[in-house]
Amino acid sequence: MAKIIPFKAVRPIADKVALVTCRTYDDYSPAELAAWLNFNPYSFLHVINPAYAHLQKISTDKRFKGVALKYQDFKQENILITEEKPVFYLYEIQTKVQTFTGIIAGTSVKDYQENVIKKHEDTLQYRVELFKDYLHQTKFNTEPVLITYPDSIEINTFIGLRKKTKPIYEFSTTNKEKHTLWKIDTQSEIDWLQEHFEKIPNLYIADGHHRSASAELLYEEDKHLGKENLQYFMSFLIAESNVKIYEFNRIIRDLNGMSKEEFIKKLADTFIIKLKDQELWKPQNKNEFGMYLDGNFYALYYKNEVSQKKNILSNLDAQILYDKVLHPLLGIGDLRNDERIDYIPGKQSVSVIKDLVDGGEFEVGFMLYPIAIEEIKTIADENLIMPPKSTYIEPKFRSGLVVYEL
Repeated sequence: MAKIIPFKAVRPIADKVALVTCRTYDDYSPAELAAWLNFNPYSFLHVINPAYAHLQKISTDKRFKGVALKYQDFKQENILITEEKPVFYLYEIQTKVQTFTGIIAGTSVKDYQENVIKKHEDTLQYRVELFKDYLHQTKFNTEPVLITYPDSIEINTFIGLRKKTKPIYEFSTTNKEKHTLWKIDTQSEIDWLQEHFEKIPNLYIADGHHRSASAELLYEEDKHLGKENLQYFMSFLIAESNVKIYEFNRIIRDLNGMSKEEFIKKLADTFIIKLKDQELWKPQNKNEFGMYLDGNFYALYYKNEVSQKKNILSNLDAQILYDKVLHPLLGIGDLRNDERIDYIPGKQSVSVIKDLVDGGEFEVGFMLYPIAIEEIKTIADENLIMPPKSTYIEPKFRSGLVVYEL
């Protein structure tokens, strides 16, 4: 049984919502970030990057305190307003290629601890601790955990009818996305949603493993304070058929001392290799890999018969590439921290990998086939952990759109 709750959110005043909300801080290049901060005084980037105004480097503790102060400034200036009572939200994101629709709600730390909310990625303790400290000092979060639920005809029907009503926000952004937000505030609708989610045995984290782990850690440290909001964390709940899962492609700086010929010969022990010349080739199925090396693309077809599969994890393409190529041939052990490897989201063109290799900074690139939602769920059900950077999942939530206070 999955428990969700409405919450008393903070959000931008309607006439400034397009100016306030922003992409995740890390999505901005330095030049783009500077432009937004210089020319848009309402951007939520001013809250999450308060040191910019003084162009100085500050300690983490001082930065977090600055975030909290700037957040309060935005509230005092009525750039951000507080809901009168706890509500749910229905949120739709229209990109150039897809429409995503989900429910913004509080989800239970207890459900997370008891594996009602299931995980498939490992976390880095220092990142969990850092974000926990951020939450502790700022007392708010505007980045929900992306959680999937099994498709439900009843919930889909509810969403379809609700989308016919008047939204509280409808705005477009400079990356050509359209965003629409509806408030779900009647008690009958709130009760209906809670009852239907209680019938769902499990929810699955798609994106936000560190944020959910930080929320748990904060709850364990501060539960003596008795604050109800600490028992929950903000989530964006979306039907599993509505998420878009991309692969993370890999680029490597060198061939670990091998020549191109030596490397290809070793690959042939595990893969059937076909030269694709200048064709921007991407895998079409599982257990297929693309490779760009020395000006040419290659298709690599995994020789399944040589593999003794023990569980679903050993059959993941990201794991196969690590077990058969990255680790034994290229000497990459730590996928998170080895500076010889970098990652390119699959939503970007294969030509990006070609340009990086042709530029000389990297020597070889590998393209993977995206993981299916069923694989993610099976891995979570079996309490397994996927290799780092196995998935790039959309939608991405806009910072400053809805704020969960602690």
